[in-house]
Amino acid sequence: MPQQIHDIGRRRAWAIWLVALAVYLLAVFHRSSLGVAGLIAADRFDIEATQLSLFTVLQLLVYAGMQVPVGVLLDRYGSRAMLLAGLVFMTAAQVAFAFSESFPTAVLARAVLGAGDAMVFISVIRLVGAWFLVRQAPLVTQLTGQVGQVGAIIAAAPLSWALHELGWTAAFGLASTVGVVLMVAVALVVKDSPYAASGITPVKLRALARSVQTVWGNPGTRLGMWSHFTPQFSPTVFAMLWGFPFLVRGQGLSTGAASTLLMLMTGWVIISGLVLSWLVTRLPLYRSWIVIGVVGLIATTWTVVLLRDTAAPMWLLVVLVLATATGGPASMVGFDLARSFTPLESLGRANGLVNIGGFAASLMTMALVGIVLDLRQPGGMNAYDLDDFRAALCVQYLFWTIGVVQILRYRHRGLAHLRRVHPGAVESMKRGEPFVHPGFSDREGV
Repeated sequence: MPQQIHDIGRRRAWAIWLVALAVYLLAVFHRSSLGVAGLIAADRFDIEATQLSLFTVLQLLVYAGMQVPVGVLLDRYGSRAMLLAGLVFMTAAQVAFAFSESFPTAVLARAVLGAGDAMVFISVIRLVGAWFLVRQAPLVTQLTGQVGQVGAIIAAAPLSWALHELGWTAAFGLASTVGVVLMVAVALVVKDSPYAASGITPVKLRALARSVQTVWGNPGTRLGMWSHFTPQFSPTVFAMLWGFPFLVRGQGLSTGAASTLLMLMTGWVIISGLVLSWLVTRLPLYRSWIVIGVVGLIATTWTVVLLRDTAAPMWLLVVLVLATATGGPASMVGFDLARSFTPLESLGRANGLVNIGGFAASLMTMALVGIVLDLRQPGGMNAYDLDDFRAALCVQYLFWTIGVVQILRYRHRGLAHLRRVHPGAVESMKRGEPFVHPGFSDREGV
């Protein structure tokens, strides 16, 4: 048993988490900064809407594609090193973006930004697993995801002001300097583990890469991935791309009213995240059922809205955005599930695989909605009407159905795995006691 040299879940843990959270907040800010600068970017690079969307799509593709290799590197080098690497990548990318004069250079900068962004979130989640008590982890995990999102929206206001007052290069250059400050904070404050041994596996990269297959063989990893996949894509697609056009072009709202509803979504994730973390902590055996319940709520609300052949009343749209927003906190349960099935030394790989789920679903849904809209109405964004959006947004049901089936499938396999490998774990969770993985070899998952 490694020697514990720092308290778990106490003052030092919170200090480390706050610094890591600041890095995640910055990552989300960089990720979403083009939403504020989109129109200016279109003028600066003389591009159309399709090319503008390439910035976001490529950035998310790189982010999702990097999750497995980043998970491998995370288990080899630890959260501190990966947070520092992520900050270096993001800072360099924003500096390059600030001075970009051509579209190809700017696209390359956003791709590098996506690579740096990919290193941050699962590094923070690994720190949560190492530094907090098992009863604290669900709440801290929820706070990590939701505070990061809210902070990015708050931070967008200064960037919008800077773009108009200082100009493109000065605004993005100034934003990049925050990364340098956080590099110093991470280097001084963050430690990988409260134990004398760091919790980092001193294994060659080739062996770690091969072990991804082993971690993937654990049904808990797949249960976590599908629990992230199924509730996360709807709020992501709505907030990042299709929600605003649906509300304005499909529902006839003013741009101000549509923006207010999107801001309401962001506020609701805090409240719903706290409720879900409370439920997950007290009902550990039913975490996957909680996810399915949230997905059912989202799908039911969308069904009521999409069955209408006229615009929905405002109260129903408020219910829609609140129900949809709950999918964000629900997707965080996937990381808590993976943590129950995975020893700490393999958690980076498991979290990387889990994190692929929601982003893969979001990219596929964004693309399919756009394809359906183009097939129905080739006239472009200004020609879309309510019927076009009703048809296009029905593609969500495909992914909800696939996801729920897979959650049920791997819930059954996961419980069988725990009964076989960890006798008494299921009975413990039935009593409302969280299961703490004893740190056995991850080969147990095959």
